[in-house]
Amino acid sequence: MDLSIIVPTFNEAPNVAELVRRTAAAVADIEAEIIFVDDSTDDTPAVIRAVASSAALPVRVIHREHGLGGLGGAVLEGYRAAAADVCVVIDGDLQHPPESIPSLYARHRQGEVDVVVASRYAAGGASKGLADKSRVFVSKAATALTKAMFPIRLKETTDPMTGFFLVDRTTIDLDGLQPRGFKILLEILARKTLRVAEVPFAFAPRFAGESKASMRQGLHFLMQLTALRFGKMSLFAVVGGLGAVANVLIVWALTQAGVGYIASAIVAAEVTIIANFLLIERFVFQDMRGQASGVSSRFAKSFLFNNAEAVIRIPIVAFMVSASHISVVVATAITLVVAFFVRFVFHSLVVYAPKKRGAATSPVRSAIEDFDKQAMQPGEL
Repeated sequence: MDLSIIVPTFNEAPNVAELVRRTAAAVADIEAEIIFVDDSTDDTPAVIRAVASSAALPVRVIHREHGLGGLGGAVLEGYRAAAADVCVVIDGDLQHPPESIPSLYARHRQGEVDVVVASRYAAGGASKGLADKSRVFVSKAATALTKAMFPIRLKETTDPMTGFFLVDRTTIDLDGLQPRGFKILLEILARKTLRVAEVPFAFAPRFAGESKASMRQGLHFLMQLTALRFGKMSLFAVVGGLGAVANVLIVWALTQAGVGYIASAIVAAEVTIIANFLLIERFVFQDMRGQASGVSSRFAKSFLFNNAEAVIRIPIVAFMVSASHISVVVATAITLVVAFFVRFVFHSLVVYAPKKRGAATSPVRSAIEDFDKQAMQPGEL
């Protein structure tokens, strides 16, 4: 097998037959296979199997009941299952035209390249498939932000946000990838210096179905970008910063409504404690949950610690307001900044500490080892 074409799908049943037909025609001169890695909740897996029975090239489907790592996790699973080392990733909605696959493959065959990116923004490319001007603006702004945060690793590509690209999997560390969302190419390029080439392509409208773009995906992207660039502590800081802003706003709103500042601070603390736990579970320590205690235990530890911290912090806020005559908003903000570092250390070493692995390794020692490896590693030097 010369080429494996990996298609991550989520509820793309109406597009499967056309995608397979056009892909088979495009790669007729290449010994290729298609691997669908499917997280669908509809009949997409059954449709893929039906289409595979009469396809002009080998078609496989890997259906995942629990889509660990989102689209990025699906691509990683496809890499591991591929029969060929040279793999093309393409979306299942036909916005990435299969007719461009031979151009990616031909550029790789020329040599001296590890990744070939299909770019909307290279000379000859187009992004007409974006729904409207606002989507075009968001796409270009996200691309500019990403390239600004990784100026060295992304200097060879104009479109690091594309989901259409070729990779020689022997040149990347599959075990070192930690996919958190849908921008898997960014994950690959940000973690290791690779030889990159580009070919232009025209981003097309969807063939069928509805776009999966959403505010939630935008939040995923921002969290992924922060984690890659700055590491786990900074991602924790982003969540903490959001919680701090929410905390201050709640205090302000309640005090404006006539609620006493101590009661306002208590309400704000409880709301943000719960919200912050949900966010760090999803975006910060998701890679450590499998080795840690159960979710109820993690929540109990986090909730009790943060309430204990609040019991200490709120009287300090009250003292600062009464003794120093500063506003409750400023006092709240100052104490939250100080509390951040204590919270991060506690969550890294206690809440998400790995369960005991054996007599020779204590939970604290294991937690410290994971903290050293994961919390302080930047995405790029």
